Amino acid sequence: MVMIKHLPAEGAVQREIHGESAEWSLSDHLLAAVVDHLAAANWMFQCVNSSEDDETPDPPKPVPRPGLTDEDGQEDQGEESAEEGAGPAVSPTALARFFG
Repeated sequence: MVMIKHLPAEGAVQREIHGESAEWSLSDHLLAAVVDHLAAANWMFQCVNSSEDDETPDPPKPVPRPGLTDEDGQEDQGEESAEEGAGPAVSPTALARFFG
């Protein structure tokens, strides 16, 4: 039991038990979250500072995480889809009013 407990986290046993997600460390997950939040902040900044005639840019795609799949059974491109759980679309004017 001692030998099994101390096997490396990135080893073959962990990959067999946990799949692809064993290859990602806590730091990798945190770094992906930072990248996603920075992309969302840049997207909001672009929405707020674009002229009214420009069309709203597409929201950024999240960094793909291992082991997550979408409704079709294919690997998802993020933690959750843009349509799922998202409220109504936010206009650049509303963002500007919120961030004042």
